[in-house]
Amino acid sequence: MTVTIDRTTVYERAPSPPARLSLVPVTPVPGLLDGAWWPRSRDLLRELPALTDVLDARWGRITRVSVNPTHWPVIPRKVPVTGHTVHVGWFTDEQDPHKLILLSYTAGRWDLLVIPPETSAAAAARLMAAAATADGLLTASGLMASETATRDAREALSQEEEWETDGGPAPMAAGSRTRPDS
Repeated sequence: MTVTIDRTTVYERAPSPPARLSLVPVTPVPGLLDGAWWPRSRDLLRELPALTDVLDARWGRITRVSVNPTHWPVIPRKVPVTGHTVHVGWFTDEQDPHKLILLSYTAGRWDLLVIPPETSAAAAARLMAAAATADGLLTASGLMASETATRDAREALSQEEEWETDGGPAPMAAGSRTRPDS
C-alpha cells in the first residue's frame, strides 16, 4: 500500500458524524488498550475531529495522534479540531497497525483499537466490548486476529450446517463400512 503524507493544513472542517467509541471504565489496573474506535472511513481529516470532540471532554485536550500507515491511505500532518489543532505522526514498525495512540500534554496517553470501517456491526460490537474490558491483555492486533478466527469458525460451521441440511453424506449401507456410491 502506498501512503501519502499530506503536508498541507486544512483549516475548514466538514461536519463529522458522532464518533463510535467504547472506552474502558476507570480502574486502578490498566490494560493494554483504553478502548476501541470504529471510524466510518479511512479519512483522518474527517474522522479525528469527532473523536477528539468526545475525548477532549473526558481526557483533556488531545494534542497529538499517532497511527500506523498500513490502514490509512493519507496521513495529514495537522488536523483542525474544535478549538485547536491535533498533530498527526506515524510509525510503521513500532506501532501496531490496528492501534491509534492519543497524547495529551496535560493528561497522558491512551491507546485505542481501530476497528476497520468496513467491519460488520456485529463484529464491531464484539470488538468494542472486548477492547473496553478493564485489565485486558490482548493487543489491538490480537483482538483483530481473534475476531478473524471467530468469523472463520462461524463461516465454516455455517457451511457445514448448510451441507448437512442439503443432504450431507449418503447413508451407510447396512453391514458395510463404505457408502453405496463408493
